[in-house]
Amino acid sequence: MSTSTGMGTSTDTRRPHADVRSGVRRASAFLARRSLRTHRRAWAAVFAATTAAAALIGAFALVVGSLLLAQPPVARHAGADAVVAADQKVTYTAKPWGSEPQTATTYLSERVRLDRSAVAKAAAADGVAKAVADDSVPVAVGGGAGGASAVGRSWASAALTPYRLTDGHAPRTSTEVVIDGALAATAGSRPGSHVTLQVDGAPHPYTVSGVADTGHRGAAPAVFFTEQRLTALAGHPGTVDAIGVIAEKGVSADELRVSLDTALPDRTRGDREVRVLTGSERGQAEYVDALGTRGDLLPLLASIAATVLMVALLVIATTLSQAVHQRSGELALLRAVGATPRQLRSAVGREVSRVACAAAVLGGIGAVPLGLLMRSLLTTDPLPLPVPVWLPFAAGATAAVLVAAAARPVSMLAARSITRLRPAAALGAARAPEPGEPGRLRTAAGAVLAVAGVGSAGAATAQGGQAAAVAASGAATSLIIAVALLGPWIARVAMRVLGTPVRRVGGVSGFLAAKSAAAHHRRLGAAITPIVLVVAFVCVQLAAASTLERASDRQAAAALRADLVATGPAAGLPADAAQAVRKAPGVQAATGVLRSSVVLAHREMGDPKLDRFPVLGVTADQLPGTLDPHVTAGDLADLTGRGTVAVGKDRAADLDIGTGDTVKLRLGDGTEVRLRVVALYERALGLGEFMLPREALAGHVSAPRDQQILIRTADGGSASAAAAARALSPYTGVQVRAATADDVRIAPPSSDQDDALVIIGVGVIGGFALLAVISTLSLITVGRRPEFRLLRMVGAGRRQVRRMLVLETGLVAVAGLAVGTLVAAVPLVAFAVSTAGSVPYLPPVQYGVLALAVTVAAGAGAMWPGSSGGRFVLKREA
Repeated sequence: MSTSTGMGTSTDTRRPHADVRSGVRRASAFLARRSLRTHRRAWAAVFAATTAAAALIGAFALVVGSLLLAQPPVARHAGADAVVAADQKVTYTAKPWGSEPQTATTYLSERVRLDRSAVAKAAAADGVAKAVADDSVPVAVGGGAGGASAVGRSWASAALTPYRLTDGHAPRTSTEVVIDGALAATAGSRPGSHVTLQVDGAPHPYTVSGVADTGHRGAAPAVFFTEQRLTALAGHPGTVDAIGVIAEKGVSADELRVSLDTALPDRTRGDREVRVLTGSERGQAEYVDALGTRGDLLPLLASIAATVLMVALLVIATTLSQAVHQRSGELALLRAVGATPRQLRSAVGREVSRVACAAAVLGGIGAVPLGLLMRSLLTTDPLPLPVPVWLPFAAGATAAVLVAAAARPVSMLAARSITRLRPAAALGAARAPEPGEPGRLRTAAGAVLAVAGVGSAGAATAQGGQAAAVAASGAATSLIIAVALLGPWIARVAMRVLGTPVRRVGGVSGFLAAKSAAAHHRRLGAAITPIVLVVAFVCVQLAAASTLERASDRQAAAALRADLVATGPAAGLPADAAQAVRKAPGVQAATGVLRSSVVLAHREMGDPKLDRFPVLGVTADQLPGTLDPHVTAGDLADLTGRGTVAVGKDRAADLDIGTGDTVKLRLGDGTEVRLRVVALYERALGLGEFMLPREALAGHVSAPRDQQILIRTADGGSASAAAAARALSPYTGVQVRAATADDVRIAPPSSDQDDALVIIGVGVIGGFALLAVISTLSLITVGRRPEFRLLRMVGAGRRQVRRMLVLETGLVAVAGLAVGTLVAAVPLVAFAVSTAGSVPYLPPVQYGVLALAVTVAAGAGAMWPGSSGGRFVLKREA
């Protein structure tokens, strides 16, 4: 009995609380349903902004996920069960200040080779039927300027693709070759005929012993030599590019991997690890820099995606806050008549959750075609971007969850200022047209971020390179968020500056516009924020790239002394081509330009960093006539041998080194070298941070071929150009033309990938920010309909109201453009001064297009609902 009584007492105790909670839920649900129907126009703007945010986030999730899953295609080794190759990564471990050791990783641009002894070890492993050394050399087929490019390989490696003879026999001597069917058709060759091939040096005739074909699509055109001849042409007899392994029948890929891991040593050259690649990984052995390209692209896309997320959260927060704020009178009245804070917050949260969830689902669906479009813009050859069936769904779901999860707490926080008031105080708040200034916490946070942004910009001026770019980017982000927090204060200052001219030129409408703007700082701040966002973001992205490109163009043009340049096929020109052109009549100097990269290990704010820099390999005694880096210390004549380097002046200052000091670098294949600094030069933006002797790079590149030959002639006339062309006529595919700054620039002025990133970064995010401008101003204008109605009732004409709206829109656009430009100018000046030594540069046409787009978006957002509101007022008067 006592137990029964106790249970009954417990049930009675809990029931009132359960009834209360149920009542709160029912009341909140009722208020939410009624409010959604009543304020559907206002929620339409929130719905549009939230849908766009979810679509953008999901699209970037799809692109980044696709890039993470990407692998180089398997072409040359399609017939191999496994490929043994050296690890293309290099690492640097250091202990940051007060933290555990951390490791930085980057990929090498040149092939890391294996010791040739590893071939026999792989062949002796259990389950291996055949292990073949797979070396390759670039080959130019045919003579004259129209030669075709191909890959030279040994006939033993033909089984790795696989190639099979369709006519003739395998090569038996050093003068015989097998060519693939595509080349045979192009050159009109057949067994017994002759073909001219250029590998390293002048072209030589070879006898076609056979024609081979492969059923695998995507394999590069190939020419097959005997293994001894190919080894001699490759020029590295003690090492191999990779080892192709064919397994015995019945041996699985996992079993083969374990067997090879056991048979092969852990390390072969210094600190280079051996990798056993199976399945889709096999393509990494052929396209050695494909993952490096992915490694370079991923941080850029991740940075843009982080910016997208920040912009999306700012837009959602601004739009939701404005939507809730415009209902402050209604919420205050409900509070005054007895609604509890919990009921109001729950009602607002339910409204926003319903709108945000529907928008997030729609945006998640829209993320799929948008992500596929963005993915198609990226040029990641030879790295195809896969899209597994599950990835679009995962990306869309991720975006939907993020947006829906962020919306409810933001709306409830925005409603907190009203819901926490006592009923009597809330009744007074319901009559107030505009709440007070932003709270102290918001103002303090905005001020701190503004100071941090300016400080970060100041720090960027004292740094250089990537550190300056990071500091400038942080400054821009801090200042944009500070503007969002300090919007009402900025609006007050802007109206004091712009209000007087508007009153003077606008008559009655100008007076009304100035008074309305001065009385509603919070509303005006919400309108200015998305404009500042789009202007600042677009200006920073476009001006940073334009500033660097302009500076590098100027430096490269100033450095160029050659009047002619010789270019060859994609594989490049042999080393003796430059020597041949020097002997031509009228040629004063000629230097081959060998392009590669080096890796610099250093610390940035205590963290270990590995930066990869493109470099030029040049011939020192030919430089005075062809290239002038503007040496500030030392002498480029000493840039000889394998142990010297010339360094850009600013980079040397960052490393605290000078002439005579040593700098430790990793060459393109990972070889660590200590180089003596023989000169410092000024034009590093155009020519690169480091310049090495050609002979120092030649042994550490995949193929020691010059990309260009810079030629200085005595008179610069056509006779000298013709003489240079005749000297190079024995070499296949050579063209001689006038030299330009782009021929010596360390990087091309722009690439398809750069253009794609600009379109994605500026176009997509800028377009979303413009949509935010339209939706925010539409929301504000919809909320002002009672104000328009009151103006019409007290005698204002319809044209006066419309003109007032036009002038207010102009105020918002001008203020947003001015503040956004100022926000962008602070980090841009710091970045430009520290990296380019100049002021920022943005083409006037680009800024004009931006200003026009912002003005049109502001007009569309404010005028279309405003005109609709005017007609509504006239109907009410009738």
